[in-house]
Amino acid sequence: MLQIRLETPGDRAAIRLLVVAAFPTRAEADLVDRLRADGEVVYSLVATDDAAVVGHVLFSPMTAPFRALGLAPVATAASHRRQGIASLRIKEGLALAGADGWQAVFVLGDPDYYGRFGFNAALAAAFSSPYAGEHFMALTLGGTLPTLAGEVAYAPAFAALD
Repeated sequence: MLQIRLETPGDRAAIRLLVVAAFPTRAEADLVDRLRADGEVVYSLVATDDAAVVGHVLFSPMTAPFRALGLAPVATAASHRRQGIASLRIKEGLALAGADGWQAVFVLGDPDYYGRFGFNAALAAAFSSPYAGEHFMALTLGGTLPTLAGEVAYAPAFAALD
């Protein structure tokens, strides 16, 4: 039975294995570990199927002129892809963020995929970031942003991905 919930300390080894398997290098798995070690995890959600971790999504704080989160990484076990599990985790994380007063979420990814959640490259275009471009998108949570331009930066751990 599929369940979406916040990670527990007991999930961490399974999350690492999942993220290592989902990406071509260990860089994203190292990123997750570093964000945890730096205290830069706001929401870390897992999908479990009969207690096995089959999906993970992480939201970390960003430096921005308002309360903003970065969404990354998103990983799903190969056996559970194309079943909507990543969408469920992302939607749950966005709902938590909105309820907790976060104003925006930024993501770097496929516009077709993230566009279905409301992420928009045009909204992110006026923000200065090393990741600026058509794949850098933003989503407002619960209203308009206090400013539509400025500098935004992911947590320092993301620098290791460059």
